[in-house]
Amino acid sequence: MTGTGLPLAGVRVIEMTHMVMGPTCGMILAQLGAEVIKVEPPAGDKTRSLGGMGTSFFPLFNRGKRSVVLDFAKAEDRDTMHRLLASADVFVENFRDGQLEKQGLGAEELRAKYPHLIIAGHKGFMSGPYEHRPALDEVVQMMSGLAAMTGTRDKPQRVGSSANDIMGGMFGVIAILSALYQRRSNAAGAGGADIRIGLFENCLFLVAQHMVEYEMTGNKPRSMPEREHAWPIYDIFETSGGERIFIGVVTEGHWQSFCREFGLKEFLDDPTLVTTTDRILARARIIPRAAAEIKRWNVAELSAKLDRLNICFSPINRPEDLLDDPHVLRPGGLVNNINADGKPFRVPALPVEWNGGNLGEGLKVPLLGADTEAVRAELEQRQFSPTDKAAVRRA
Repeated sequence: MTGTGLPLAGVRVIEMTHMVMGPTCGMILAQLGAEVIKVEPPAGDKTRSLGGMGTSFFPLFNRGKRSVVLDFAKAEDRDTMHRLLASADVFVENFRDGQLEKQGLGAEELRAKYPHLIIAGHKGFMSGPYEHRPALDEVVQMMSGLAAMTGTRDKPQRVGSSANDIMGGMFGVIAILSALYQRRSNAAGAGGADIRIGLFENCLFLVAQHMVEYEMTGNKPRSMPEREHAWPIYDIFETSGGERIFIGVVTEGHWQSFCREFGLKEFLDDPTLVTTTDRILARARIIPRAAAEIKRWNVAELSAKLDRLNICFSPINRPEDLLDDPHVLRPGGLVNNINADGKPFRVPALPVEWNGGNLGEGLKVPLLGADTEAVRAELEQRQFSPTDKAAVRRA
């Protein structure tokens, strides 16, 4: 589902971002129908040339945008930037504090010139003692305790994706949509917003459950590998084919069904295993016995059994395995996009169904500066209000 009928059709976003968090915000807005114009320096966004694990960064997070190249050393390009901002609803950026101020693009100046503009700054930290620091996904995972919870205190381990950067971009979208709604609801018709999204605070939000656990109980949360289990069976098991499977038996009905299906009736007849707490305390004898039964079956057989019993399970996949998964390959599960070099690639659709349709099919990754001249021409033809013209002259 692309083009007309999308909820943000008619919204113009000017994006000056790099890496992942800011581009994620713009990418989601584009898939929701906004016109997103990515302003790049003459050398382009640095992620265009990344390799290794960064190979996917630019194409994945910049699909569906227009690329305009501006050199702020030139007065003409500075003027173009301000004309863009005067025409825009939203400005998305993720530069360190102070950098845009040097270009005359600081939030305070922009709010004065363009009171209608929603400014969304994606930063390392929210306002406070650390606001001057740069940050990376791995940095905030270490700072927030997420790495210690994913691994251990002695061997902290970051999450295996740019989870905070991506989620930070999502919070940017949430805030922008809220500001657009507020502006639309404002009887006076005015009202931009100055929004700040923090990568560290995003990660803090992810570990809030552990912080609150400590706040409420005084008990230090155990890392995931060391945690106390809340269920009698919530583990990874070996199968007959040498593959592994995760199984989670989390309700009384699941427990009954699981034991009957896998020949563990002795557990159902055991008076010391009546409650879930009894079973958790008896995991040392339950798990080896369950593991021996599970190892008699291969993953396909186990999946069929557990699916029939409505018990939670999953094979232990790697990302490349998902390109052959039947659910991922359902119509709309993957969308076809075009890279800047013209080569197609598949990517998971935005995890939202809109009126029964999926978002993001047919998006293109822009060549560097591909839309510069077209956007300049559109700006020349665009009718500015007297307020907009005065703002551009003042810039």
